[in-house]
Amino acid sequence: MRVDLLTREFPPHIYGGAGVHVAELSRVLRQHIDVRVHAFDGPRTDAPAGVTGFSDLPELADANPALRTFGVDLLLAQACEGADLAHSHTWYANLGGHLASLLFDIPHVISAHSLEPLRPWKAEQLGGGYALSSWAERTAYEAAAGIIAVSGGMREDILRTYPNVDPACVHVVHNGIDLQGWQPPSDAEHRAQVLARYGIDEDRRAVVFVGRITRQKGLPYLLRAVRRLADDVQIILCAGAPDTPEIMAEVQGLVEELRGERDGVIWIEDMLPRAGLIAVLSAATTFVCPSIYEPLGIVNLEAMAVGLPVIGSATGGIPEVIDDGTTGLLVPIDQVRDGTGTPTDPKRFVSDLSDALNQVLDDPQRAAEMGRAARQRVEDHFSWEAIAERTLEVYRKVLAG
Repeated sequence: MRVDLLTREFPPHIYGGAGVHVAELSRVLRQHIDVRVHAFDGPRTDAPAGVTGFSDLPELADANPALRTFGVDLLLAQACEGADLAHSHTWYANLGGHLASLLFDIPHVISAHSLEPLRPWKAEQLGGGYALSSWAERTAYEAAAGIIAVSGGMREDILRTYPNVDPACVHVVHNGIDLQGWQPPSDAEHRAQVLARYGIDEDRRAVVFVGRITRQKGLPYLLRAVRRLADDVQIILCAGAPDTPEIMAEVQGLVEELRGERDGVIWIEDMLPRAGLIAVLSAATTFVCPSIYEPLGIVNLEAMAVGLPVIGSATGGIPEVIDDGTTGLLVPIDQVRDGTGTPTDPKRFVSDLSDALNQVLDDPQRAAEMGRAARQRVEDHFSWEAIAERTLEVYRKVLAG
């Protein structure tokens, strides 16, 4: 069986959970089947065999970003010649998978990491291109032979958003975690160097956030919530890759306000390598995921694997990851049903978020117990080997017709 994975992101160009997913899934699938990866961002020099990167078409250099994406999708589709199945990830590659399916008469499987209609703030980023990205996603989903939802919550979102999709075609396969790669650090010297580089005091309690600066990650709510924490608590923000200048400016303003009120506000805009991020995570008391839209959240699995409790919004797939009260805490959130995910009562959400943070920060023994339980949970339920086997089951079912 030859399966071609189509993706916007692939190492070394990764900026979100979908890229991590494809990198890890392809690594494990190669042990079982012939896997080819077709990605954006140009040729790869040190990539595994079977990985091809495509650059934007020069003729579209000045075009809307969505049109530039479509140009690369044409190249991705042609690259699937000879495949038994095309498997695309995110709207960026969905059109490529759909076209490959039509061109070569092969099944197209989609992994649903997010849905464009549930991210209306993307219009700030893409302008009229948002209509194009939404069209491409809808067209691909309604024609796909199979859809993999990364959580039960995501499956519900798909069927509600795209009622023409056959429910029998939508399968739940969670994201996974590389258990060997994500664990408490063993190199004490490297850990100390990383903490010193960013001014992190490991003797202070700390909250850590990891994510892109985008509306869905809820960072502005967190920056308001941490104002209610004790002065000795460090706030560590591993946050970069802003969607728009507007969201970046909002976050910058809130961080400046926060730094005017307290010390220990550490903002790391660099994309940290895994070892560096693990070092940062290991110095924290708790991880926080204040997302208002999150199909699952690989960052939560990564933090849990390092042994941190996770405080997360009770939305999307997050409740399928966090065992409330055992591996962390879920923060209730009632949301506007207009696709934005905006809390109906933002002040209440901010207050509940700060209460949950204080609850864990004020009980170090319980936080440590939750961290141990978090590591055990990812070992039991989220290994990539198990995820790959479930994905292969979907492939077999789709190919069997």
